[in-house]
Amino acid sequence: MTVAAEDRTLVLVRHAKAVQSGYDADHERELTPRGHRDAVEAGRWLHEQGIGVDEVLCSTATRTQQTCEGIWSAGCSEADIHHDHRIYNASADRLLEVVHEADADANVVMMVGHAPGIPVLASLLAEGEGSDRAHELMSQGFPTAGVAVLRFSGHWSDLAAGVAHLDRFHVARAKDRIAT
Repeated sequence: MTVAAEDRTLVLVRHAKAVQSGYDADHERELTPRGHRDAVEAGRWLHEQGIGVDEVLCSTATRTQQTCEGIWSAGCSEADIHHDHRIYNASADRLLEVVHEADADANVVMMVGHAPGIPVLASLLAEGEGSDRAHELMSQGFPTAGVAVLRFSGHWSDLAAGVAHLDRFHVARAKDRIAT
């Protein structure tokens, strides 16, 4: 029996603003006060958009874990979180390998990671397909606390360059809101 392909949503999040110095290891950098506020704003926006998450694939870096905590604190539905060291400063190709392993029962997967991998993956997957406004906003940059919402139909293992549509792009800022 063949399982039918389902509509899927991939939410790609670049971690919120982190401190630039004062840590012996980049991996241990924490969010700034603004970063904490922006992470909460990202969660608030996801909640307002009605985007619930079934599974989270999160880098093991402190700043990505704190970004997840901020998102959940704002009301975005919590999901199974899998901390994966392969996401830390990974290339788009490596990130796609991790997404391919997402739970087959998860219809909405969020990946929280770093630049340049997260922005490159978003561009690669959509290749210009989707909302013109979302592409316009994303073309201006994918800053910290940037959120790309991509949709496609298929199994996670089928996700490839050009098969997704960029549905929405949002830069979470606690004071000013820029969204599609």
